[in-house]
Amino acid sequence: MGRNAVTGRHSHVKGSSGPIGQPRVAVRFAGRGLLVLTVINLLNYLDRFIPSAVLPQMKASGIVSTDFQLGFLAPGFVVVYMLAAPAFGYLGDRRSRTRPIAIGVALWSLATMWSGLARSYWELFASRAAVGIGEAAYATISPALLADYYPPARRGRIFAIFYMAIPVGAALGYVVGGLVSQAWGWRAAFFVAGVPGLLLALAVLRLPDPPRGALESDAGIAPGSVPPAAAERPGVVQALRRTWRLYLQLAQQASYALTVLGYAAYTFAVGGLAFWMPTFLERVRAVPVAQATTGFGAIVVVTGFLGTFFGGWLGDYCLRYTRQAYLWVSGLATLLALPLAVAALASGSPYVFYPALVGAELLLFMSTGPINSVIVSIVNPVHRASAVALSVLAIHLLGDVISPPLIGSLSDRTSLGEAVLLVPVAVAVCGLFWVAAALRCRKEGIQA
Repeated sequence: MGRNAVTGRHSHVKGSSGPIGQPRVAVRFAGRGLLVLTVINLLNYLDRFIPSAVLPQMKASGIVSTDFQLGFLAPGFVVVYMLAAPAFGYLGDRRSRTRPIAIGVALWSLATMWSGLARSYWELFASRAAVGIGEAAYATISPALLADYYPPARRGRIFAIFYMAIPVGAALGYVVGGLVSQAWGWRAAFFVAGVPGLLLALAVLRLPDPPRGALESDAGIAPGSVPPAAAERPGVVQALRRTWRLYLQLAQQASYALTVLGYAAYTFAVGGLAFWMPTFLERVRAVPVAQATTGFGAIVVVTGFLGTFFGGWLGDYCLRYTRQAYLWVSGLATLLALPLAVAALASGSPYVFYPALVGAELLLFMSTGPINSVIVSIVNPVHRASAVALSVLAIHLLGDVISPPLIGSLSDRTSLGEAVLLVPVAVAVCGLFWVAAALRCRKEGIQA
């Protein structure tokens, strides 16, 4: 197959998802596609962080009784999300990409509204787990689709715009969840998060689905190989074998593996911090509950917007000087965030922990656009959805599946103030993995 099935770059041939002229259509509607996918990403993260904003109210209502149960709500969603991701990765590399995204958005919206109707802890847990099925379709396929709307030289900025929805959506989750729960109760917050998704699911169906790798300067499908969507549909067993071989091949690619392992440590840190910070501010720093949710939400939205945008711009700019700019920007910014994260969680003075928290969040968000651009850029274009799917599985299995309940369990045994100190450890591990990935990519001559 020319160079390598995972990383190879080859001359472009006609793609199966549309005619040769379709890339121009995709470019024409790229802005609309970016807008729709970004708004859905914002809603995605608003939904994810509604529970964090209403943790005290849910505990007071009696539907949950311990911090461990509160912390376990996040893995309930994430486990289903990460297990469903490989299946959608397979579909995203072989079938229409817009239809499964639309179905996924509709499913998670309905499951979110179900959360507002839950009458027991296990019903609430099941509804949050069901959200993961819908989000797996969107989060796995959307980056691959977006990568085919824009050429490689612009992806750092484009992915920065797309992933700026993470801090903005997370912040809105804290703010909307906090305000709505104060006014109408915690159940109402889930309906505010769920209803808009049904309308956005319809908008996805009108987006173009260009050929995979259509805008690569030297990418496409290997000479003599068959585009997956045009190939004869394999049986279930054969499909599982092909998928397993591809994921194994991706995992054996050192540059990809180091990048994803770093991303897993990052997800451990950010997931644990995001889930517990409002409760940490209320319980450990004696900040009023409304101020804890809305105040932290304001910090996240400002630092996330600025950090994500600047990180994407800086990654594209530094490509002039090094082909591994995205990894260097991500790794060094994360290591610089380490002492600030320690100060934010260890200091009892608001004159120290608030500025340190702002600085740490700003630096951590700088890696969002660049690192996701790396994941879709260091693999063959026809395997992008699978590469994203495997990364989703890994970063959540090793990241925010375990960090919220682990911090909650340690909090039950010691204190929340001590338990959150796991976060800076994960930040350090993340930065070191990304620096190692940059060195590996430089050795292999890979742009990352």
